Amino acid sequence: MQGKLYLCATPIGNLADMTFRVLETLKSVDLIAAEDTRNSIKLLNHFDIHTEMTSYHEYNKFDKAKWLIEKMLEGTNVALITDAGTPAISDPGEVLVAECHKAGITVTSLPGPAACITALTLSGLSTRRFCFEGFLPPIDDKKARKRILEDLQNESRTMIVYEAPHHLKAVLNDLYENLGNRRISICRELTKKFEEVTPTTIEDAISFYEKNEPRGEYVLVIEGKSLKEQDEEKRLSWQEMSIEDHMKYYEDMGVPHKDAMKKVAADRGVGKRDIYQALLK
Repeated sequence: MQGKLYLCATPIGNLADMTFRVLETLKSVDLIAAEDTRNSIKLLNHFDIHTEMTSYHEYNKFDKAKWLIEKMLEGTNVALITDAGTPAISDPGEVLVAECHKAGITVTSLPGPAACITALTLSGLSTRRFCFEGFLPPIDDKKARKRILEDLQNESRTMIVYEAPHHLKAVLNDLYENLGNRRISICRELTKKFEEVTPTTIEDAISFYEKNEPRGEYVLVIEGKSLKEQDEEKRLSWQEMSIEDHMKYYEDMGVPHKDAMKKVAADRGVGKRDIYQALLK
């Protein structure tokens, strides 16, 4: 009989956030795959868990995944934990989950703490639509970092970004350069004794951290570009084109003349009659 993979969410700071289901699972499985066994042993000792551990991290995620797959195919039940939060979110666990699906091994997730969702709910920004970007590409990978930041320029959903303290100033400056002065909630030390959630703007955050050294792990929740702002930018871009060229754009696509006038009027935020009069002139 095959074993299973259990994705076990662990506290992101406050140990009281550990769920009963995760505790029971960590005690009952045959093996725990941990991102950093030196860190996880403290967690296991706190809850009096003595299950065997093995390391599974960024630098062995492919080779170790094969080994864990073999163990599960032989009947071993494996729990996967990360240093903090839910495995497979900005975490090498996503590789193991994918390999399990390929091998036909059952995967189940035990819900629990996740820094991205915790920060989002505390941010005061829209939670109806959001996207998780995780860590941006490193500063020295300029091409990849620039591409991601350019993609985020027109993102209308609330954005969530992770960042380490020693890179916080750089990421704030990059966000300001590419997104402008958006609203942002800066969350640090979530669920811990000195938890802070600071609703501010990117510009004010840059000014603050010029005088104050960042400390702790950060989650940045950033306001998306409003649909109204997107529509206005699109309208202004159309106005850079002459009405004749704007009409030609649609008619070259096979749109009938009258329908093209309706589209041009809608693009430019005017009435169809205004376009008709302009074309007569």
